[in-house]
Amino acid sequence: MPRLLWLFSAVNLIIGSGAFVIGGILGPIAEGLDVSVPAAGQAMTAYALANALLAPLLMLATGHWPRKRALLLALGLFTAGNLVCALADSLVLLLAGRVLMGLGAVFTALGAGIAVALVEPARRGKALALTFLGISLSYVVGVPLGSWLGLAYEWHTPLWLFTGLSLAAWLAAARRSLPAPSAPGASFDGLGRLLARREVLGALLMTLCYFTAIFAVFAYIGPVLQALVPMGREQQSLTLALFGASGVAGTLIGGMANDRFGPRRSLRVQLAVLGTTMALLPLTQGSWPALVTVLVIWGTAGFGMMPPQQSRLAAMAPAQAPMLLSLNTSMLYLGTAAGAVVGGAFATRLGFAQLAWAGLPFVAAALAILWTVHTSGPAVTVDRKENAA
Repeated sequence: MPRLLWLFSAVNLIIGSGAFVIGGILGPIAEGLDVSVPAAGQAMTAYALANALLAPLLMLATGHWPRKRALLLALGLFTAGNLVCALADSLVLLLAGRVLMGLGAVFTALGAGIAVALVEPARRGKALALTFLGISLSYVVGVPLGSWLGLAYEWHTPLWLFTGLSLAAWLAAARRSLPAPSAPGASFDGLGRLLARREVLGALLMTLCYFTAIFAVFAYIGPVLQALVPMGREQQSLTLALFGASGVAGTLIGGMANDRFGPRRSLRVQLAVLGTTMALLPLTQGSWPALVTVLVIWGTAGFGMMPPQQSRLAAMAPAQAPMLLSLNTSMLYLGTAAGAVVGGAFATRLGFAQLAWAGLPFVAAALAILWTVHTSGPAVTVDRKENAA
């Protein structure tokens, strides 16, 4: 695999850690800002909506830029957003910082587009798995560490840590050059024809559904874990680390499964496993070993869906892969935002211990879309010049 993908993976580790650490420290944030836990949970919604709605516009605005310049702008915005959050003394300021972070997280989609362009089609699954490995690792390293720091000291502490790491990542990226061929920038060329295809819309809607299901729970993972099995900060950090480790394994397995069995077969199995574990999670109340077992299987299936889904979309329209992957990321974060809203609404009705059941209808919808919407027609191709590094 190209060495550049390891840099993308490292940056995604920092992005994932900064983005998702919020879920583990919602209690201290809510207490520190004198707001409710569901209100504090909207920090995830702000991040997700910014990435879903504003990040594609940023991709289009920088579509004719050299890819390195676009990557540095994205990472700079993410760093600035981290700094605002670290300085926040009100919910409004925290939400503003999260919006900046969500906009800057377009780095992930830009990196995925470059990863697809750097390898032959038969290796796309592994290339995307490596690129997204950092996101999975954030649940092993960044989120548990940030959760522990926020619970042991003060909730601003992990935000300062990720501000410093984001700045270091920007400096590292600034020193690297992009090898040829570089991925084309995003544009509107052929986008209308692309979105008119039923299988493209179906794939994007599937992403929206299964991320809504996942984040109906994960946006409130700290309170959910405490409701199922009351635990200290060390045990909670360990639980999150084990969940994250399963995500790393799932990402790698998902990439290999995509290249061997194809994306549709891989996704059918993964969605079925995800739905089963979400149904079982509330039944683990009072048993930490059962809780961890279900979470590990959930993490393996949930994280494993990203490589086959991204590979599937890139194959539908190789020339429009950057924009299509950005739209898929938008669906991912719309699902994240919708999940936070769904979870917040049902937390008061079901309680945090049963919150996973609120996501089951969305898993069922994703499976129905995958089974009923099939690929048809040739890929959309557009003649365009590649941007220089």
